[in-house]
Amino acid sequence: MYKPEILFENDAFVAINKPAGLLSIPDRQGKEPSLKSWLREKYGNIFTVHRLDRDTSGVIVFAKDEATHKYLSGIFEDREVEKVYQGLVQGILPQQKGSIDLPIMEHPAKPGVMVINRHGKASLTDYEVIEELSLYSLVQFRIHTGRTHQIRVHMQSLSHPIVCDELYGDARPVFLSSIKRNFKLSKDEEHERPLLSRLALHSHLLRFTDGTGATHTLEAPLPKDLRALLQQLRKWKS
Repeated sequence: MYKPEILFENDAFVAINKPAGLLSIPDRQGKEPSLKSWLREKYGNIFTVHRLDRDTSGVIVFAKDEATHKYLSGIFEDREVEKVYQGLVQGILPQQKGSIDLPIMEHPAKPGVMVINRHGKASLTDYEVIEELSLYSLVQFRIHTGRTHQIRVHMQSLSHPIVCDELYGDARPVFLSSIKRNFKLSKDEEHERPLLSRLALHSHLLRFTDGTGATHTLEAPLPKDLRALLQQLRKWKS
């Protein structure tokens, strides 16, 4: 697991490039490492503003004091934060860009699983295809609401789920053998290692104006595992 990287900080808040596989905040048992625990050791008091799924990498912001926490939570709630994600989805989308405006709620019988339901909360996602890569597409998302698993549920609704999504798609890892013709294992390997086995979703950019009127654009480049996968997909694109 990679160490979190500080993208920006001032006296009011800190922006982190969260590695995939790390919890944003401690779970109920509190036994696993989390980004918030790591920040607490570094700063003492730290306040949660929003969160990313465990396997989603990228930009996340924490407040350093109560006043900033109140302000940032407010602008997230009021949709005054520009939130841009990038992700790899299954297949080629019929339209290069579009908006998904479908309400989301928690599944009545499956805690932690979200579903599209007319009784759910309003949820809006804009998407645009960046690149088509044979079996997959690299897509940029802008979310106007912050529902749990929003992008994942909305892409499932289009039948183009995020790659390696165990809840809303096909959890199967991506192997080179599935994209490269005449693939052969090297003599030293007994089993093929996956190119990617975690959710292919990344929080790419957050843009907002802070309490002093200064605008911040916080960006995190795609992590190494996603860049390596894209390189292979481009190389063997048929």
